[in-house]
Amino acid sequence: MKQSPGSQARVTATRVLDAVLHRGRSLKAELAAALPALSDPRDRALVEAICFAALRQHAAFNAALAQWIPRPLPRRDDELRALLHVGLAQLVALALPAHAAVAATVDAARGIGRAHQAGLVNALLRRAQREGLPASDLSAQWPQWLRTHLARDWPADLDGIYTHSAMPPPLWLRNNRLRQTRADYLHALHDAGLAASLPQAADDILAPDALRLEDSLAVTSLPGFAQGTVSVQDISAQCVAAALAPAPGARVLDACAAPGGKSAHLLEREPSLRLTALDVDAARLERVRETLARLQLEGRASLRAADALDLPAWWDGEPFDTVLLDAPCSASGIVRRQPDVLLHRRESDLAPLLHTQAALLDALWTTLARGGVLLYATCSILKAENQAQIEAFLARTPDAQPQPLHEAFGRLTGQGRQRLPGDGGGDGFFYARLRRN
Repeated sequence: MKQSPGSQARVTATRVLDAVLHRGRSLKAELAAALPALSDPRDRALVEAICFAALRQHAAFNAALAQWIPRPLPRRDDELRALLHVGLAQLVALALPAHAAVAATVDAARGIGRAHQAGLVNALLRRAQREGLPASDLSAQWPQWLRTHLARDWPADLDGIYTHSAMPPPLWLRNNRLRQTRADYLHALHDAGLAASLPQAADDILAPDALRLEDSLAVTSLPGFAQGTVSVQDISAQCVAAALAPAPGARVLDACAAPGGKSAHLLEREPSLRLTALDVDAARLERVRETLARLQLEGRASLRAADALDLPAWWDGEPFDTVLLDAPCSASGIVRRQPDVLLHRRESDLAPLLHTQAALLDALWTTLARGGVLLYATCSILKAENQAQIEAFLARTPDAQPQPLHEAFGRLTGQGRQRLPGDGGGDGFFYARLRRN
């Protein structure tokens, strides 16, 4: 039997989703392993789009299937459930042409060895096409323990957090100011037929290299990407460079550096920095090396693979003028980019994360020169990881002095500033700037 065009892409998406939904695997890792097997870049883009869309609505899809299927699907039908999510993502979230989407998904049932269930797949997807999904609550995507934290931390902002976390993020770019002006690159985007815009005025103060693309595309399609004229980086992450603002020639440590976007941005803004990029994972540190090489910043940073807590393993004893601690965290501010966080993060993860953040603050503080500045940042929106973490650090560190940040960095929370998902079109992010007296 002749296969429908694109059925192999649906098979691939089904296997990726099955691994993420049912076996606790990372979406990023599964996509990295699966996509190279697809020769057509359009198929690779489709698989990514399906998987992200399905994970952003997995609770709504499960609720619909629970209503439409008389008996719950057993564990042996996990792969079928994943295939149904693939079909619903195409019809509901991506609004692909229904006939082609249904035909290719039914064919994919045969492709995964479930030809005997192809009729069920067809019937359920036709029902979704006719009726749409039953009404559902966006908060159902989030585990109860995280909902409890959010309700306590951000009672007036809950709807916005849930809404923006369920939406595909815009594609934020960072112009490499060493290669051209942002205005020049904006013209290059328009000349290439790509709709792009600048940040809102308030955010433009903090992110003067940022541009926003209205439609997503493969980064390798961006003008000059291979030559290092531009990078992809969310606007909230770009604000880190403005919050840190190291002086020319400063000795700077990026303590959890991989994949290297913030180190590269600091060097683009000030090539005279003496920057050390440190990361505990040697493989991820290689990505820093690749990032700097593409941006033609190779040789401008010292790269070290070591645990930041193990000072004798990597620190030569010379104090740093500036330290960036982009700390490991719950990633609760970037759910729109990593929707599998809501499937995999457990409440029991939080205590070890809080311990690690505190230990990193204490250890790295000792590497900071008198008069130097440490920026603590996370992509979390939980006050336990941000406001409370900094308040506890200040209480036990008498020579630490919080420094104010411009209101454009976000809501004032204790001694730091918090962005929530969607603020200025960016991710959820926290910044606290601390000076050593």
